[in-house]
Amino acid sequence: MDLRSGAAKRRATGFVLLAALASGAACMAEGRREEPRSAEEEAFVSARKAMVDEQIRARGIRHPAVLAALEAVPRHRFVPESERRYAYGDGPLPIGLDQTISQPYIVALMTELIEPDETMRVLEVGTGSGYQAAVLARCVGEVYTIEILPDLSRRAQSLLDELGYDNVRFRVGDGYDGWPEHAPFDAILVTAAPGSVPQPLLDQLEVGGRLVIPVGRLNQDLLVVRRTAEGFARERITGVRFVPMTGKAEDQ
Repeated sequence: MDLRSGAAKRRATGFVLLAALASGAACMAEGRREEPRSAEEEAFVSARKAMVDEQIRARGIRHPAVLAALEAVPRHRFVPESERRYAYGDGPLPIGLDQTISQPYIVALMTELIEPDETMRVLEVGTGSGYQAAVLARCVGEVYTIEILPDLSRRAQSLLDELGYDNVRFRVGDGYDGWPEHAPFDAILVTAAPGSVPQPLLDQLEVGGRLVIPVGRLNQDLLVVRRTAEGFARERITGVRFVPMTGKAEDQ
């Protein structure tokens, strides 16, 4: 008997067993990943796809990352349970504390207007439910988001952590002042309306960057402000209706 051959066979058998165990573990893991969704989850997935097809793509949004983000982010998780049946409808919804989650099309439009790519560092003013931050997180490299209401900020951070978004940083504070410690930003997106464009946000915008912001109290305009080497260029996109920016913005 060739002991070396027997040892080789034992090693081969061990390798086969390890491979089988590894394969079995992989299959089990794969099985976990492919567990059937509940009927409710299936309905949400279908509703999300319909939302993107009928509300977002149909209105001219074309950026691939934005479309993919809107189809992937579970908007129903960002609204109160009592509102979940309406989560993929064509409108804003209340989230408590007199705040709202924006209409899906407006989220998509504002995200597309910053011309997102995976290298960008983006400041969001007004975390709210966290939905816009989640969409941004799928389109850009880093998101810095500020919320003036501590309860909303904590709630959003908890949910985004649960959903696995690790490229979002949170801060409780007055968004009028921006986040100067991390400036300049490649883009700034504001989800509450001041009466005029806050100067600190302009100051924190990188040359070549874009600020997307609703401006006005009763009648609001969605503006894109581009920073150039010579100054700032403003473009009106459409009329909108956002909750007013509070804090220092109220004194302006």
